[in-house]
Amino acid sequence: MPRQPNILFLMTDQMQARVLEPGHPCQTPNLDRLAARGVRFQCAYTPNAVCSPARASLMTGLLPHNHGVQTVTGDVAPDKCLLRTEHPHWAQRLVQAGYRTGYFGKWHVEQTQKVGAFGWQVDGGCLEPRMDAILRAARERIHKAGYSPVRYNETPGYVRSVHYGVTDIPPEERPMGLITREALSFLGEARQDDMPWCCFVSFPEPHDPYIAGRAAFERIDVDALELPPNVHDTLEGRPGVYRKLARVWKSMTDREHREARACYFASITELDGQFGRLLDVLDKSGQADNTLVVMTADHGDLMGAHRMYCKGYTVAEEIYNIPLIVAGADIARNIVTPARVGLHDLCPTLLELTGCKPFDVPDSRSFMTLLQDPAGQARHFTAGYAEYHGSRIPMMQRIAWKGRFKYVLNGFDFDELYDLEDDPFEMTNLIDSAAHQPVIRERMTFIWERIRATGDPLEKAQYPMWRIASFGPLELKK
Repeated sequence: MPRQPNILFLMTDQMQARVLEPGHPCQTPNLDRLAARGVRFQCAYTPNAVCSPARASLMTGLLPHNHGVQTVTGDVAPDKCLLRTEHPHWAQRLVQAGYRTGYFGKWHVEQTQKVGAFGWQVDGGCLEPRMDAILRAARERIHKAGYSPVRYNETPGYVRSVHYGVTDIPPEERPMGLITREALSFLGEARQDDMPWCCFVSFPEPHDPYIAGRAAFERIDVDALELPPNVHDTLEGRPGVYRKLARVWKSMTDREHREARACYFASITELDGQFGRLLDVLDKSGQADNTLVVMTADHGDLMGAHRMYCKGYTVAEEIYNIPLIVAGADIARNIVTPARVGLHDLCPTLLELTGCKPFDVPDSRSFMTLLQDPAGQARHFTAGYAEYHGSRIPMMQRIAWKGRFKYVLNGFDFDELYDLEDDPFEMTNLIDSAAHQPVIRERMTFIWERIRATGDPLEKAQYPMWRIASFGPLELKK
């Protein structure tokens, strides 16, 4: 009987999917070679555009309203962001199946930081005491060395924070390189055993502040970078909170927008170099043919789209569309697919690919068949669903993708509808278009169906002041 496949899971924080498209100025040669060995998804999405809820969904296959982590861990009261632990994580299933597991880098799934309680036998997380000390020292060195060029976020009455900057400290001496070093040590030990292994490497980059090494930054012609068509979006016809949030960056010049993009892209290129170190070791070990390699991110970054940066609050594709590459034995090679799958769908997919006991939940579904037959199965993966509960500042959104349209149910303002085929940069909200009312009706029906199927308490919001949708769930067929 063949041994179960190893798993090398590569995760970034706040990385746009679009950087992997051909012709993009962001240079990712190692991810390009990984994509040539597997399937790259153009329309993968996050179930929530904030770190902790998205990562908890990845681990459990559950949507945030079911796993309990509805906002980012840290800076909130301890009882405001609690992971419900009665549901297992996929790493626990791997351990039950005889896997050796190790987790390295950013956790941010739940508040205890005890990764061992969730199936990770080797703890190389950023807040593990030894790693915490190493990374703190590295960040202090970077801070003392300073940045040039540099830009700060400066709003009266708020902390002055670095927006982007260029450092002379090389990537091997920054968090990305130090995390890679720990993961390489685990791989060196794991390949000596007969046990299958899972190595999860979670990088905190390219999350803001966008810090790039000088060598990578200088490979980019800043003045030649194109700005996205929506960088000066007036946000007319969109929820007012979007215009309110955009004020944080209202003083940015086009040159500063380009510098921010250059730092962001350069940071991703440096990450790509770390991916290359891990992939090279895998190839040299002779285990590449029996190893599933997954590369993804928890969510994207607005990166100047709609006059904003970071993530949360808006439903822009720049933050919901995430990179996803899966490669390995019995997986199609050199395929780019428009099929729509979610980050949380990786949970049942990995369990099926490894022959582990599945989770029986309606929130997610395996896309193993799609990996094996992308052309034949893509038509079964055309819809997506996400939810947002706010981050520190509560807000409610439910988001549906079906075909070319994206519909957003907003609990704080009027809804949104975008035609992603004709309007990929989401400049026109079609919510008041008479011609699109049937589409709106159909998408809202889809949202109510997902709410009902997954036990979302929003279905029980029947009080008159909570009736924010154009029609309620009682109109669904029983």
